Amino acid sequence: MRGGQRTRVLHVITGLATGGAEQQLRTLLPHLDAECEVVALTNPGAVAEAVADTGVPVHCLGMRGNRDLRAVRRLARLMRAGRYDVVHTHLYRACVYGRLAARLADVPAIVSTEHSLGEDRVEGRRATRGVRALYRISEALGDVTVAVSGTVADRLARWGVPRSRIEVIPNGIDSQAFHYDPYLRHEARARLGIPPDAHVVGGVGRLEPGKRFDVLLEALAGLDGSVLLLVGEGSARGALTERARALGIAERVVFTGESTEVPALLSAMDVLAAPSVEETFGLAAVEGLAAGLPVLYSVCPALEELPPDAAPGARRVPPDPRRLRARLRTLAAAGPVRLPPPRAVSHYDIRRHAARTEALYERLLEDVSHYDARRHAARAEALYERVLEDVPSAVPAGALPATMYDARKEYR
Repeated sequence: MRGGQRTRVLHVITGLATGGAEQQLRTLLPHLDAECEVVALTNPGAVAEAVADTGVPVHCLGMRGNRDLRAVRRLARLMRAGRYDVVHTHLYRACVYGRLAARLADVPAIVSTEHSLGEDRVEGRRATRGVRALYRISEALGDVTVAVSGTVADRLARWGVPRSRIEVIPNGIDSQAFHYDPYLRHEARARLGIPPDAHVVGGVGRLEPGKRFDVLLEALAGLDGSVLLLVGEGSARGALTERARALGIAERVVFTGESTEVPALLSAMDVLAAPSVEETFGLAAVEGLAAGLPVLYSVCPALEELPPDAAPGARRVPPDPRRLRARLRTLAAAGPVRLPPPRAVSHYDIRRHAARTEALYERLLEDVSHYDARRHAARAEALYERVLEDVPSAVPAGALPATMYDARKEYR
């Protein structure tokens, strides 16, 4: 709140397909007191409609890939017209381009959240030296970088982001939305053609190689009668479909594609399995716990950073088909069970996340007297102009430091 007016915030995100970061933004928006709008650089996706249905304006910039850096100008014009107090960017590409555009537009406060910064990959690409250098250069244009876990904070520091500029605000979930509902269980199973008495193993997330859903297929091959319900979409769907067919289990694997009905689908499951080893938080695991499911995970910073008794229904299992199969067989033999939501669920309640995010906005805006708009805008303008000058095409690249130019070549 500034001068009696609600704080105006523009959230900039790479896309709004169904993924962890996108769903996290969708969950956060209704719990912020700020007046928010959202802009997607690329594909607006399924989440865009869900966000718009809540009354939050959604813009699509129509960015044509990573080489379309002229989109920075379009984004800066949108920011100027909106007269936002804060620009909050999400995911690598939106952070890099959004911070630059925000400085060009003289936005007083710039916050960036890193949701999925892997050890050696970012947004499905290799985290090369150039990619890291590009990030460091653009990070200096912002005010604070938010890490969704201590794991991400450590990685940012290894990338060269000063610890003093990193703030950890863990992801949050609307725990009430995930409460088990027997009606939704019955309805979802009927709609998907899953027998009422089937033992259903679930997986939620982007269908990408790093999520290791192939491990679930291998485990299912030795579990007669169990059904695998995969919620999400991605480049690995074709390969997973072919593997299921080769294993002779295609009729027991259900792909939902992108879905905004995750709570209902969790109610339809009997256990959630998350075999990914590249998680930066582990949102699906926490949502599974909120739905009362036993959870088997390989890597989950959200749970690993809490005491063991915070999630007694979760168990760490290496991404090995035989070991996972053995654990799933034990759970199937025990029959369906719904567990009370553990302490980890309340710890990651979205209301706590929203309160900390709002407090960060207010703190930055209180320091606005230290903000030199002309200096920052001039710096961003010079950065952008040097980019334009050095590439004789419609692709701004640049005579930024050589590392910036190398990064632009590698991140495309």
